[in-house]
Amino acid sequence: QAQLVESGGGLVQAGGSLRLSCAASGRALSSYVMGWFRQAPGKEREFVAAINWSGGSTDYADSVKGRFAISRDNAKNTVYLQMNSLKPEDTAVYYCAASARWATAQYGYHYWGQGTQVTVSS
Repeated sequence: QAQLVESGGGLVQAGGSLRLSCAASGRALSSYVMGWFRQAPGKEREFVAAINWSGGSTDYADSVKGRFAISRDNAKNTVYLQMNSLKPEDTAVYYCAASARWATAQYGYHYWGQGTQVTVSS
């Protein structure tokens, strides 16, 4: 089993930056593809970014390309999401997830964290 815990969320002004972290336990992070998802109030949970086992391949939602960067440190069993140029539309609960195979859809991920709130003010 894998357990994931997100951290790093908070309140920032538009244009600011945050770095989210996802710490994994139970299984080595290197065993999984890792993804970030987010869910705003009244909206469906949506894909944000994914990274493969080695970190050599990434994918991003169009809405965050050029602003967000996903990375991983397998030695620390941690995945990161660097968020720059934040917009109010980025406000959401952000979730870290793990999958045994490459996936950019929610159904493809087997393990989920509890989420961390990101709020971007105008």
